[in-house]
Amino acid sequence: MTAPSPDPEGTFIANKFTVRRYRQAVVARYRDQIAEAIRLRFTERYIEPATTCHAHGFTLMAISCLMLEALESFRRGWKKSSNQSEKLFVEFLDREPDFAAFRGRGAEFYADVRGAILHQAETTHGWRILRSGPLFDGSRTINAAAFIRELERALNTYCEGLKRAPWGSEP
Repeated sequence: MTAPSPDPEGTFIANKFTVRRYRQAVVARYRDQIAEAIRLRFTERYIEPATTCHAHGFTLMAISCLMLEALESFRRGWKKSSNQSEKLFVEFLDREPDFAAFRGRGAEFYADVRGAILHQAETTHGWRILRSGPLFDGSRTINAAAFIRELERALNTYCEGLKRAPWGSEP
């Protein structure tokens, strides 16, 4: 692990990828490098810590909720999601094909899973978190291990789309 840099441009946004290198990639319009930096940042900060040990389902869901909100904020180009978090969850869960089982349940998920885990260390209204079974049983049971795997798939799809998108386009 490298020591923190006193130079903000030397700050690592991902392993071996500094702010300086990111800015250079933007100037040079190296979409592949930018997409890879984003993929690495999310993988190193969310996916790997959650999946390299036998984390409890609640831990996986807390990490997943942080990642989902951050990833959706990146997708929209938002610097912060204050007072818009529920909207991010609803639209992400309604849009992403691998989360189709949650369509129409985003507001409920946001309140009873995301909000309850992050603010009260529990789920509410009968929601359950397991580490086995289907991603979502259609009622109120979530497989946290499957959820984070699907988030990783959504991250990879997003990054691949960034690599192909014309420079200056919305993505």
